[in-house]
Amino acid sequence: MKVDVVDTKNQKVGDIELDDSVFGAAVREHLHWEVVRMQQANRRRGTHSTKTVSEVRGSGTKPYKQKGTGRARHGSTRAMNMRGGGIVHGPRPRDYSYQMPRKMVKVALRSALSLRFGQSCLHVVRGWTLEAPKTKEASAVLAAFGSKALVVGSKDDLQVNRSVRNLPNAKYLNVEDINVYDILRYDKVILLENVLENLSGELHTELSRKERALREEARA
Repeated sequence: MKVDVVDTKNQKVGDIELDDSVFGAAVREHLHWEVVRMQQANRRRGTHSTKTVSEVRGSGTKPYKQKGTGRARHGSTRAMNMRGGGIVHGPRPRDYSYQMPRKMVKVALRSALSLRFGQSCLHVVRGWTLEAPKTKEASAVLAAFGSKALVVGSKDDLQVNRSVRNLPNAKYLNVEDINVYDILRYDKVILLENVLENLSGELHTELSRKERALREEARA
């Protein structure tokens, strides 16, 4: 499949062939949910903590005598049913992270890219280079595409990275860090032309027999 290559003013300057298996894959929304859930879980710090009876500050003596007061019997002011006492079954520090099979993550990533391509929200940009960080210039470029945008480039595009990172409605990612959550979070995906080869090489896969049959039917 072919897609237009545009300049920083969103004007067509050519076209390029995209990998069908990466940008024309089946959209699997259930995998989007699975991978985004994993990413958000892995970002949790898990440092929440409450104090138990043994940790809360206070005296361990009996607050008042056992009988004769007309009140309930208590053995300590640190008990869980006393004001300022310990917490029962409260949150404790824990690790929320887990991993999904890498093949499933790649399928979800191909699905997310294909979704944005099918929505005409994926753009390939040529010639976006800067000699020094210029947030104003980056803002003008992104304004030509509209909406919130995810810019995907390489480590060599350091000045573009520094120019984009101060914008509230945009984010820059190196191609190695591209992920499902950020693709779905932003309305537009802007791929710098120099990262297409690496991205296609990393995500390329052979079409299954079922997918080949469906494409042949669609072409017929």
